[in-house]
Amino acid sequence: MTAISEVRATADDVRAVDDFATHLRTQRGLSEHTVRAYLSDLEHLLDYAVRNGHGRLCDIDLGVLRGWLASMAAAQRSRSTLARRGAAARTFFEWASRTGRVGADPALRLASARAAKHLPTVLGVDSAARLLDVARTRADDADPIHLRDWAALELLYATGARVGEICGVDVDDLDLDERTLRVLGKGDKERVVPFGVPAAEALGAWLARGRPLLAVDASGPALFLGRRGGRVDQRQLRAASHEVAALAGVDDIAPHALRHSAATHLLQGGSDLRSVQEVLGHASLATTQRYTHVTAERLRASFEQAHPRA
Repeated sequence: MTAISEVRATADDVRAVDDFATHLRTQRGLSEHTVRAYLSDLEHLLDYAVRNGHGRLCDIDLGVLRGWLASMAAAQRSRSTLARRGAAARTFFEWASRTGRVGADPALRLASARAAKHLPTVLGVDSAARLLDVARTRADDADPIHLRDWAALELLYATGARVGEICGVDVDDLDLDERTLRVLGKGDKERVVPFGVPAAEALGAWLARGRPLLAVDASGPALFLGRRGGRVDQRQLRAASHEVAALAGVDDIAPHALRHSAATHLLQGGSDLRSVQEVLGHASLATTQRYTHVTAERLRASFEQAHPRA
């Protein structure tokens, strides 16, 4: 039973929310992290509704939804929070209406809050190379964790994969001969992405000299391991990214910045948007197109610095 039960007293409403969570997991194939985010946003809405005298799902109308968003705006919540929570409400009530849990869909005319557009953090080509060179040098001490970090950072930049995807990769997903990696992306969509010689070298070193020192019976097929032999988690790779960035003297970055950097550098190098979309696993080309703004901003900055009539 979800945490919504702490807010709602009506058994039918609790069951509806539990069924919605099952729908998100099984029909839409969303990750557990995403499902929890949907339920948290929905719990926030239901808590607001209860405090304002609307005790059941069927009592929530457009006015309640608008009041909810307005209360968050008055509390100076970010535009991205308003956009995400509004989207969660629309998704839930569309499903609830379609499946007969509520009558008319109260979110049908709920205006979409637009999240502020922020260009992603991107390392320059030279900075990315310096980061990875430092990761390689750091691995010369034969510490298996440093070998893992070198291989993981090389792979993140080479493939543009999400850090969660890299954490979930198994040894059998890796083909060093073909230099390809099979990853499972959002919505359980599988894709195969290529990587280059530097990443292959780092992975070979990790598999030969790093992973065997950490592997235990419980390690299973996980490609990347933690100090105790379990599958590496995202926090460990984020920590590695911050540590190596500090050693390299480049901008402090999280692993996701390597994904952004890979996409930007591919476009700068002449790759077409469709190819970059496939590499990144974006469902929509519009998501990939934001990287064209990054390259355009860099082009403008270069123009204004160098052109005598800029």
